[in-house]
Amino acid sequence: MPLAFPAPLAPYASRAEETRGRLHAEPESETRTPFQRDRDRVVHSVAFRRLKHKTQVFVSHDGDHYRTRLTHSLEVAQIARSLARLLKLDEDLAETLALAHDLGHSPFGHTGEDALQECMEPYGGFDHNAQTLRILTKLERRHAAFDGLNLTWETLEGVVKHNGPVAKPYPAALSEYAAQHDLELGTFASLEAQIAAVSDDIAYNNHDVDDGLRAGVFSLKDVEDVPIIGEAMRRAKARWPEVDEDRLIAEAVSDLIGAMVADVRSETERRLAEVKPESAAAVRAGAAQIVDFSEEMKRDVDALRAFLKERMYRHWKVNRERSKARRIVRDLFGLFLAEPETLPAVWRERYEGRGEDKLARAVCDYIAGMTDRYAAREHAELFGPNPA
Repeated sequence: MPLAFPAPLAPYASRAEETRGRLHAEPESETRTPFQRDRDRVVHSVAFRRLKHKTQVFVSHDGDHYRTRLTHSLEVAQIARSLARLLKLDEDLAETLALAHDLGHSPFGHTGEDALQECMEPYGGFDHNAQTLRILTKLERRHAAFDGLNLTWETLEGVVKHNGPVAKPYPAALSEYAAQHDLELGTFASLEAQIAAVSDDIAYNNHDVDDGLRAGVFSLKDVEDVPIIGEAMRRAKARWPEVDEDRLIAEAVSDLIGAMVADVRSETERRLAEVKPESAAAVRAGAAQIVDFSEEMKRDVDALRAFLKERMYRHWKVNRERSKARRIVRDLFGLFLAEPETLPAVWRERYEGRGEDKLARAVCDYIAGMTDRYAAREHAELFGPNPA
């Protein structure tokens, strides 16, 4: 029986049956579309499993209820599927990109990424989107016929371009891959990729409010005058005046996610009516992003981000963890670069005899793939006091 593809889709949706294919030819699955197969490969990857112990904002020992990169990615995927369904786009591709979008993040969140970028400045730099591509096309080793996961062109394109066209000079990892597989880095990505990007924004703004309130970093009173979240809290209080604070927070955050999704849908439909793209190719050739917040919502989201930056991301407890994270990443990088014999054998094999640049990239790959707790454990083992 021929495989049934989802229908109906809008004319400008990506279509699995029209995929540009994979770098390495493979027989297609009899039970899954190419994009469904991509999603399953991402979920079964080692890099995806590691996300459960990679920091979002709070470190793992702060509590079991705060978000990690894994729970964040699952929340992004849920929002992305909902938006894709509303806009008649391919849900499987949107979900795949949402699940894969953070695979390249280093341990310790953006602090670890910044520290790795500093260390890698002389060697081509570090960029988490480029690292995601590197994981998906090179570092995952689960198949006998090729390195990486051999995902479709549309998935790889969406991973590196979901935030828009990539500006030159390209990160080293992108340039290396683009030499053999053109991802059209200077154009916009599919609408499904754009949905993954805005779903990321919706998810992390809302769950950072949720985590911040539950951690006591700021209070309900503190958010009363913050655009959109203050309004959502007032609506929740009006509807549930006797409910406890935990449920009130959950109701308000749910309300806010719904409001943001509705805004993106409305604004995107307005832009689609204006641009009238007739195909996914027309979306890529366009002059501007199509999936986005309205201007009014953008202003409110910017105000919410400014509040979170001041009250949460710069909180002294978070700053302490960031300081420790920077030291761990810098120390590990410096040691492995100076003494490559301390690297595990599998990582030494990736650079031996190929020069300092290749060594630095191997060290970067090793550190970027670490979970927070593994990096801390490696640091303690290599830099802690010697046993008596």
